[in-house]
Amino acid sequence: MPTSTAPGKVYLFGEHAVVYGEPAIPCAVERRATVSVEERADDRVVVEAADLTLDGFTVTFDGSTADADPELDVPTRLVQSATGYVEEAVAQARAAAEAPEAGFELTIESEIPLGAGLGSSAAVAVAAIDAATRALGVTLSREEIAEYAYQTERAVQDGGASRADTFCSAMGGAVRVEGSETQRLDTPPLPFVVGFDGGAGDTGKLVAGVSALQERHGFAADTVQAIGDVVRSGERLLADASPEAEPSPDLLKGLGELMDFDHGLLSALGVSARSLDAMVWAARDAGAHGAKLTGAGGGGCIVALDPTGETARALRYAPDCVDAFRAELATEGVVRT
Repeated sequence: MPTSTAPGKVYLFGEHAVVYGEPAIPCAVERRATVSVEERADDRVVVEAADLTLDGFTVTFDGSTADADPELDVPTRLVQSATGYVEEAVAQARAAAEAPEAGFELTIESEIPLGAGLGSSAAVAVAAIDAATRALGVTLSREEIAEYAYQTERAVQDGGASRADTFCSAMGGAVRVEGSETQRLDTPPLPFVVGFDGGAGDTGKLVAGVSALQERHGFAADTVQAIGDVVRSGERLLADASPEAEPSPDLLKGLGELMDFDHGLLSALGVSARSLDAMVWAARDAGAHGAKLTGAGGGGCIVALDPTGETARALRYAPDCVDAFRAELATEGVVRT
């Protein structure tokens, strides 16, 4: 039975702006989604998601209809979103293998909370497409997996997705994405710390809100462009760093300043939240070089740079934080077992 794992991600810089053609630098982190796939004799698709939510659920796809009745302590829209990504990933795997009527049994386990800004949907899509195509005797390259996973997110998000999350999850490490241009970056092992408020933002609503703000105010479009400028400044700092050495204090200071600036710009676009701002300030007060929200915003996670244990310790005591952990850079993307 083919099994694939794919990492989640944090954004060093560039979320939201990447949707409008500006560059972004997401980094894969060692929180993974694991998908095992077995081909069925019929065309049905049965999905068991033991750890995708707090209580798990089982969904059967029959044709184009998903029938699920999970009892979950998460918003219904997150369950619908999760099943939508899985269904579309199956469709992409069938297309890649030229097997439109193939049936599957998928088992999904994930260490990545839904909708929290850590790339859970991208990781599940990447792992599912790789495992499902291999179950049909087809082995795709990482670049091909990234493209099929991007088409998955694009279909679910009605064309509003970027390649950032899926390319990062498929390839691993730090990557740069600008429109259709994608590349891996050589970076040192950055000391990420993640704080999670236990919630989740509504990605579609937040992206639409930024779009509407730009239509009403020209300076909102300037803010999006400024985020792109932050990304380019960060890229120059990373280009001067040795990927084999521990990051220098000067590099961490420079990246941290840009992260703080990026969070301010994202807040100006209305995608932060009180809980995210509180965690950002808790991290900064603890001595983090920089801290910002990661992902769509509205709730979920922040990411900070701190090689010590002080930021994670401070976040664990912060009222708005339900979990804090160090997130090692995942140098490998999709992994096959």
